[in-house]
Amino acid sequence: MNFIAALRSAWKERNSLLCVGLDPDPARFPLHLASRSDAIFNFCRTIVDSTADLVCCFKPQIAYFAAHRAEDQLEALIAHIHTMHPGTPVILDAKRGDIGSTAEQYAIEAFERYRADAVTVNPYLGRDSLEPYFAFPGKGVILLCRTSNPGGSDLQFLEVGGERLYERVARLASGEWNANGQCALVVGATFPNELARVRALIGDMPLLVPGIGAQGGDVEAAVRAGISSDRAGLIINSSRAILYAGTGQDHATAARSVALATRDLINRYR
Repeated sequence: MNFIAALRSAWKERNSLLCVGLDPDPARFPLHLASRSDAIFNFCRTIVDSTADLVCCFKPQIAYFAAHRAEDQLEALIAHIHTMHPGTPVILDAKRGDIGSTAEQYAIEAFERYRADAVTVNPYLGRDSLEPYFAFPGKGVILLCRTSNPGGSDLQFLEVGGERLYERVARLASGEWNANGQCALVVGATFPNELARVRALIGDMPLLVPGIGAQGGDVEAAVRAGISSDRAGLIINSSRAILYAGTGQDHATAARSVALATRDLINRYR
């Protein structure tokens, strides 16, 4: 099953637009896990196993693994998700942006080494920087469009040919760049007006929406701005609020409780 088909199935079968971001920080792990040599894998595994039925996908952030020389644990985690929770798409949050043979290696890393179902990519080097990812049929390519950070406006809000740069990216991603039908876009919950504008430009293409919780994005505003015509279309990411909901032996139970509340809050406005 390709990425978009798996995502649509998860939206429907689990009644969920929630994505749990896996950003493991060992300094915040419960004490009973912190001393393990495979602490990153085990922390993330417990989160995954306690929330999998509540989410439409998981999104491990590669830097949190690589910074601790834990790439092998990232491989093991994605394999665990695929084996124990089949049908749950995994987005590798890498935000790669390069050209030529280097971009080809990044695509191999994401899709052959890590076996991710989709990867986040920076499109601001143009189409040829994206083509190595498109060479993997069925794999999702999620392009940065209107990012959740304030500094995104420095470039993404520039006018180019009568439109904002982020609007140009949205049109290209939903049109000529989307030959495989597996593209999606990143638009932050912190900018609901731009989220609505992107939705108007791209139709029902999926949107990965970071920025709720710690970054201050409003769930109701994000859902109302970004929902698709079939009342889906969103991958609303929450990371720290779920991962670190608890600090003791019951951390996974606490994570599930927050994930359930977040999923239900999102559904309230669908």
